[in-house]
Amino acid sequence: MKKRNTAVLSLILPAAIMLATIVAGCGGGENRRYTIEEFMGNNLVSGGVFSHDESRILFTADNTGIFNIYSAPVLGGEAVQLTDSRKNSIFALSYFPDDDRILYLSDEGGNEIHHIYLRELDGSVRDLTPWKNAKSVFYGWTSVRDHFVFGSNKRDQRFMDVYVMDVRTLEPRMIYLNDAGYSLGAMSNDDRYLAFTRTITEHNSEMYLYDRETGVTTHLSPHEGEVNFLPNDFSPDSRYLYYLTDEGSEYLYVKRIEIGTGSAETVEKAQWDIVYSHFSWKGKYKVTGINNDGSIEIIVRDAAGGAPVELPDLPGGEITAIYFSRSDRYMRFYHGSASSPTDIHVYDFQTRKSHRITNSLNPAIDRDDLVDAQVVRYRSFDGEVIPANYYKPKNIRPGDSIPAIIHVHGGPGGQARKTYSDAIQYFVNHGYAVLSVNNRGSSGYGKRFLALDDMRHGQDDLRDCIEGKNWLVMTGYVDPHRVAILGASYGGYMALAALTFAPEEFAAGVDLFGISNWLRTLQSLPAWRESYREAMYREMGHPERDAEYLRSISPLFHAERITKPLMVLQGWNDPQVLKVESDEIVKAARDNGAQVEYMIFEDEGHGFLKRKNRMAGYGAILEFLDRHLREDRGGA
Repeated sequence: MKKRNTAVLSLILPAAIMLATIVAGCGGGENRRYTIEEFMGNNLVSGGVFSHDESRILFTADNTGIFNIYSAPVLGGEAVQLTDSRKNSIFALSYFPDDDRILYLSDEGGNEIHHIYLRELDGSVRDLTPWKNAKSVFYGWTSVRDHFVFGSNKRDQRFMDVYVMDVRTLEPRMIYLNDAGYSLGAMSNDDRYLAFTRTITEHNSEMYLYDRETGVTTHLSPHEGEVNFLPNDFSPDSRYLYYLTDEGSEYLYVKRIEIGTGSAETVEKAQWDIVYSHFSWKGKYKVTGINNDGSIEIIVRDAAGGAPVELPDLPGGEITAIYFSRSDRYMRFYHGSASSPTDIHVYDFQTRKSHRITNSLNPAIDRDDLVDAQVVRYRSFDGEVIPANYYKPKNIRPGDSIPAIIHVHGGPGGQARKTYSDAIQYFVNHGYAVLSVNNRGSSGYGKRFLALDDMRHGQDDLRDCIEGKNWLVMTGYVDPHRVAILGASYGGYMALAALTFAPEEFAAGVDLFGISNWLRTLQSLPAWRESYREAMYREMGHPERDAEYLRSISPLFHAERITKPLMVLQGWNDPQVLKVESDEIVKAARDNGAQVEYMIFEDEGHGFLKRKNRMAGYGAILEFLDRHLREDRGGA
């Protein structure tokens, strides 16, 4: 099984919860202002897998306002829309090995109970995993491509068993009963070995190897202390398992273990986390991705000799998310930047030419009106250095005093990266300075930094955000009385925590599906997150043993402290942060006299995927911020 397109939603979901509306701001000078419709004209794209004959590439885009599947010629040309869902988002998984049938993933209204569907050549659709309340995930294809490999929790909702589906009979067969909460990391090219990881804490995991021939599972990572072991890929000859680890290091690096002998050796290190390292289909190339200060640095090498392979030189962005065709002739990659939406490209190694597949930026928007992200660092209350991405509005004049936003990423343990966000761009385009903070506890800056917020949430990490506000004020053009805090998921919790535990620091807060009651959230984790339950307890606190602490950091139990304006947005079907979390904090804050605006989206889950909802919701957010942060609009 080649796990080369593993994160179908990795591009879409973070971008989908970002804002996509625009209103007039108060920065100086002249730069063009765009409407909500113009910003929402940008398309979100993801995926990109080759057809069996390598003539076409399959990808997902929200051109219609809902994510659907498209196919385009590999050498460039007009894309063809293959699905036309008007209700639920559809995400492309793969073409079939010998024809143009496709597999795709979809759920119901954002409930995250995904099923795998087959689209036939005539356009008809069949649910291949129709089991009620069972979630399925696609892993890839077996080596001879007569079966695809997938996970399902139909036997036990807590655990993902591993199955293969025969492409002729379309009948599933279990190949691994997973009653230990393992997560599949890789499958060898000869289909014999499955490599798993088991999460213990955010900082500690184990690695196991299952031999399908003998039925024996071997523990590959006996160790003391907290060390991560993450299987990544097998060598083309299935002799070695390549994995990531931070053993003896602040950062993740690549090692490999010889299957027959158990002998391990270091393969590759960097000054930052290596986030993936894998081979192309035929093993000709080896790809390494490095999380370099919030940007993904890609290195492609000749697998035999190790010599670097020259990548296409495209202006105005970075190459990320590389995926090879089976012949190794073509390479799909993403290209974009903080000021340029991500597009899919294909590179032909024979002709050494690159072909652009998508054009995501709305042609009505001039790229020169968008701004890049500047990586900045500032010292927090205790001297800890905090990295952040700063977006400065254009045309600020001497003496200007402008509003600003502290943006907090999701998590816990997420990272604000230098990728494109409609949200940030339209705020900045209309005069708001935006600081996207990587508070302590963020990933990408070493395991010491990652652990700094454990059992300190809503406390030290919140103070990092407050110091970020102070850094903005020190620029000399940000008004200290007109800074809001905004975030989604864990970032939404941080917005609530700021208004609750530091009520005088921010002028307003925006919470997108954030946690208000950690006791309930930890007690109601979805069944399929069982393997991460103990890790969450170790980081956040146990809902029984640490109940008093969890109440102390939960905004719901201290809502009387909320005095500044608050806006809350929530998906009705959210399985991760239940709607009741938002219902209760809104009621509690209103009962105490706070100004609260509340929007609920009946057809969304944890993140807003439909364009109409993003337009309505984020348009309202900007109107809310303007009312409370803009002096020229009557704000305080």
